[in-house]
Amino acid sequence: MSETIIDIQEIFEYLPQRPPFLLVDRVIDFVPGESLVAIKNITINEPFFVGHFPGRPIMPGVLMLEALAQASTVFAFKSLGEKASNGALFYFAGIDDARFKRVVTPGDQLRLEVKLLKTRHSIWKIEGVAKVGDEVACSAILMSARKENEEKE
Repeated sequence: MSETIIDIQEIFEYLPQRPPFLLVDRVIDFVPGESLVAIKNITINEPFFVGHFPGRPIMPGVLMLEALAQASTVFAFKSLGEKASNGALFYFAGIDDARFKRVVTPGDQLRLEVKLLKTRHSIWKIEGVAKVGDEVACSAILMSARKENEEKE
């Protein structure tokens, strides 16, 4: 078992999402400004398995992309030394080259690997790969834009 670098309590400080939409359980590797590796444990208790698909539970591909986006957000905030609770958010700005190569089912552990490709102004471009063991389940280039939260008081 890999060592936890960022636990769930700290993840709450970087992500505005909460269960059942929180898709990062812990971070096991982090290199500021370079990369991050996070884990999402997939259990039959996930609410999306009720309808996707009855009798053959499969994690939706769009949620694998969301898990990579959430890992990217933790990476960006932690690299900047900021927290979502301070008023900024990262919003999806684009997804390129998304590929799905393996189904993810209950009992799997999704390893979310994100690597910074470049930043320009407030736009972050990140390569994301989700794996089960050594097998790639999903990969994509993710772009996000950092914005101050207008609802901040």
